[in-house]
Amino acid sequence: MKGIIMSNYVNLTINGAKIKTPKGTSVLDAALEYGICIPHLCHMEDLTPLGACRLCIVEVIENGKSRVTASCTLEAKEGMTVLAHTEKILKARKVIAEMLVAEAPNSRATQDIAVRCGVTKVRFPFRNKSCILCGKCVRVCTEVWRSKSLGFVGRGKDRHVALPFYERPDFCKRCWSCIEICPMKITPCDGPMEIGKEYLCGGCESQLSMAFESPDTCVQCRLGEGFGCIRAKP
Repeated sequence: MKGIIMSNYVNLTINGAKIKTPKGTSVLDAALEYGICIPHLCHMEDLTPLGACRLCIVEVIENGKSRVTASCTLEAKEGMTVLAHTEKILKARKVIAEMLVAEAPNSRATQDIAVRCGVTKVRFPFRNKSCILCGKCVRVCTEVWRSKSLGFVGRGKDRHVALPFYERPDFCKRCWSCIEICPMKITPCDGPMEIGKEYLCGGCESQLSMAFESPDTCVQCRLGEGFGCIRAKP
């Protein structure tokens, strides 16, 4: 019986820490469960992982070689070695966070992520978009409420979220969960930014003071409330 129970778990290493997690768990969820902070934005518990934001990228070491992949869509495997905070990953993650906050500065979520990833200057033009294509609204509508009232339309730069024929269908349940989980619903602390006057807030940088000497560890900061980080303080 003991052997059967143990076979339901896998053992892996994340940033040198030995971790045991149930089979089928993503590397991101396994890391967060053990208090290893991997920034993420499109991930949400109990929803199918999408890997849209790419913030949760990690290095997976196999046969002496490494590959970079999103940890939310990566299933934890027996004997797997994962590095979540190498210099290469931190640099790439910082650029991704910088691009996100440039695309949608009017979101506390993107502002929080920028701070968490060490962004101190935005080199890209601010675009003030109202959607970052994280797909949370589409997934909660389809998977939780079984409504399928929302979906992705178009490809590339024309990709966006829309209702069928751009009209709210009768089968929409008006639960408004799509709005509730949207990372754009919470504006920066100083309020909405006008077009042409966007900026990097950085006001919550002090939240990271405890993490300077232990970057791998979740310090339960307030960064993440805007996008539903499962370890953010209420």
